[in-house]
Amino acid sequence: MMQDPSVGMGVLAVGAALLEATVRTATPLAYAALGESVSERAGVINIGLEGSIIAGALSATIAAGAIGVGGGFAAGAVAGLLVAALFALFTVGLRADQIITGTAITLFALGLTGTVYRTVYGSGGVALTTPTAATHAIPVLSAFPVIGRAFFAQPLVTYMLYAIAPALAWWMQRTHAGLALRAVGEYPPAAIAAGISPRRTQLLAVLFAGAMAGVAGATLVLAQAGTFAEGMSAGRGFIAIAIVVLGRWRPLGVAAAALLFGAATSLQTLFQSMGWSGIPYQWFLAVPYLLTLVVLAVTGKRGRQRVV
Repeated sequence: MMQDPSVGMGVLAVGAALLEATVRTATPLAYAALGESVSERAGVINIGLEGSIIAGALSATIAAGAIGVGGGFAAGAVAGLLVAALFALFTVGLRADQIITGTAITLFALGLTGTVYRTVYGSGGVALTTPTAATHAIPVLSAFPVIGRAFFAQPLVTYMLYAIAPALAWWMQRTHAGLALRAVGEYPPAAIAAGISPRRTQLLAVLFAGAMAGVAGATLVLAQAGTFAEGMSAGRGFIAIAIVVLGRWRPLGVAAAALLFGAATSLQTLFQSMGWSGIPYQWFLAVPYLLTLVVLAVTGKRGRQRVV
């Protein structure tokens, strides 16, 4: 019995669309998780990552409307860095508890961004007037079946990840600064004996993580949603922490894990669009968060604790 060719073509089309959505959804997660991997390598778990993401999203919205998309990404990075600086002040400078401080900063950032958003845009909100990043298709590569448009017809912010992940992997393993970072996170006395300042290293690592999370928030607005909504970070900061654990604190593994979580998010959208009757849509929305819990439960016993 011969198979209808249109069925195979339809499956390929669905697969290509799903993979394209996966890469697009994974991009902000990868930015936040790669930054967090650096912070955790230095011994600091930034629970306030969610606050940097939402601050970056709002700042990008305001700046993009005033000076363009490039300025929006820059403003997002700066906003994320400032939130991380507040977190570092208490955890690195004053040695406050990282979990409590991060939770407080996240709640503060969510409340502050909501207040600023309503103050700037009023009850009507920003709607869909925010400029967004253009998609740039790479000739030849973007024409490949299934994977072409998914990986090679994306905004520039996605292409930057293709360089950032391997560059971070090389930096951590092959440079003196990367070795110093790992020494601070794994055995601070040895780092001190080698003349390395743990506090300075941790401060820089946390600030880098905050800037990357701010870019993640900017990506949500400028390369995906095209608008800002209160609470639109939707737990991505906590998902990013789970991604770091799944990726074993290695940049390339973290990037791959971000794709897995991006696929989970894209699948819940696909499942909803299929119109399965009798299943509440909330179950589909919960897929990425259920995956987060499973990852933390499975890897928690094996994971190395990197809190100093």
